[in-house]
Amino acid sequence: MSTSTLPDTRPAPAAFRGAVAAEWTKLFSVRTTWWTALAGLLLMAASAGQLAIYAANDNTNDDPTDDRGIVAVGSVLIDSVELTQYAVLALGLLAITAEFTSGTIRTTLQCTPSRGRVLLAKAVVAGTVTFALGLLLGGVGALIARPVLGEWGRAPAGDTIADIVALATYLALVSVLALGLGAALRSAVLTLTVLFATLMIVPLSLQEPDIAVLNRIADVFPGVAGTHFLAGDTEPYPGAVGLLLLAGWAGAALLLGRAALRRRDA
Repeated sequence: MSTSTLPDTRPAPAAFRGAVAAEWTKLFSVRTTWWTALAGLLLMAASAGQLAIYAANDNTNDDPTDDRGIVAVGSVLIDSVELTQYAVLALGLLAITAEFTSGTIRTTLQCTPSRGRVLLAKAVVAGTVTFALGLLLGGVGALIARPVLGEWGRAPAGDTIADIVALATYLALVSVLALGLGAALRSAVLTLTVLFATLMIVPLSLQEPDIAVLNRIADVFPGVAGTHFLAGDTEPYPGAVGLLLLAGWAGAALLLGRAALRRRDA
């Protein structure tokens, strides 16, 4: 079924603001958004607490002059996001696939005929909301992990805040990546499968033989690049390069989704 287009005589900035407002309203008017946020909070709390317990139990160094066993709260948050991200990225994924499933994408495109504007508005809303949620998740994880770690933990204010902001940035970009793939694939299940393979399965398969060339290929995948960014690594590339790689994947996914929206009827 073809989607009819209605002329939009508003200036481009005003039209885009209207599209963002519409997407914002839609995102917060469905229960899925709130359930997804709650699931992310519970997963982060459980993961951070469990990993902090493991870290504390593994520290048996009784020499007070040797602090090699001290664990930074930020490292617990980074490890916790590996599982938590799959709940959070659902915000970006469902922002588009739910409309294809229900057929409401037709109404969306009738109100905003420009496919690029629709997708960009969704990306702005999904990225912003996920970033804010990421800040909340990081704060909750830090509040749980620090007391559990006890004497074996450290949480310098500046470093911990930087880690939380980095975590929120990573989640926002992964959410946009999910949105772009969802626009291209149109199926929540298929998109989640591709995301899981891209973020984890394929990179792990490449790293398993421990062959240099395969490790370098794995390093450019979004999940691995994001991990290097979160950890502030210097090898195989600086953390900032990992951020750029992840942003590149998110941008490429949006372009792919835009092409699919323009090529096919809703």
